[in-house]
Amino acid sequence: MPVAVVTDSTAYLSPELVQRHHLTVVPLTVVLNGAEGLEGVDTQPADATRALSGRRVSATTSRPAPEQFARTYRQLLDAGADGVVSVHISAGLSGTVEAAQLAAADFDGRVEVVDSRSTGMGLGFPAIAAATAAEAGADLNGVRDAALAAVAHTTVWFYVDTLEFLRRGGRINAAEALFGTALSVKPIMHMPDGAIVLREKVRTASRGVARLVDLAVEAAGDDDVDLGVHHLAAPQRAEALLAALTERFGDRLHDTYVSEAGAVVAAHAGPGLACVVVHRRS
Repeated sequence: MPVAVVTDSTAYLSPELVQRHHLTVVPLTVVLNGAEGLEGVDTQPADATRALSGRRVSATTSRPAPEQFARTYRQLLDAGADGVVSVHISAGLSGTVEAAQLAAADFDGRVEVVDSRSTGMGLGFPAIAAATAAEAGADLNGVRDAALAAVAHTTVWFYVDTLEFLRRGGRINAAEALFGTALSVKPIMHMPDGAIVLREKVRTASRGVARLVDLAVEAAGDDDVDLGVHHLAAPQRAEALLAALTERFGDRLHDTYVSEAGAVVAAHAGPGLACVVVHRRS
């Protein structure tokens, strides 16, 4: 039986993609104004948008427990999988990789954990690459290496209306948040080395979308690409972003994936998020 591939809910893959690639998805937990739920199971993006639009907001997230990963790995191995490659949200954003590694330690090398150093399709592309390698018959190391290669070929840029949600969640430091809000600018963020960093500032949301397109084209170089586009409560912004990207890349653009970010990313980015993920094919 092929190597099994596990990822987590912050990849925001559609049910069709999960089924097509035989992926197993472990959800993170979100607590919105005291209401706890599993992302994508109990808590949907609309729940996060409603909660975050209130005057007083409490939003926290937590990793899956190591025991949850251990049960998942055991079930897949008992079902006949040759091994498990477990690909997850950046260790710079969540303790999910650590929890997976703690669980994997009890399986005598039959489980490999990969830090995607990203989230959204920045995680989804490596998970899909791993699953594709597994479907082609690669062994455990080959599936792991496919995921790592996709990590190295993936770049994330995103726009948020305010840095306040990232500051509350501790995903950026207070100085960066103060700098962004004090000048009444719209921040463009990226994720070098798996952490969220302020890249630059623009004056308007429309300029932010245009700048995301420029940065995506720069990140692609001369390569053909696949793209992921995410938003939160901003579908028209995502449509405009995808249309502009499609025009700029032309025949170099292959697969595209568009989805609304889930509650975990929503809790830290806030409504208005627009994100582009570039996966270079070579």
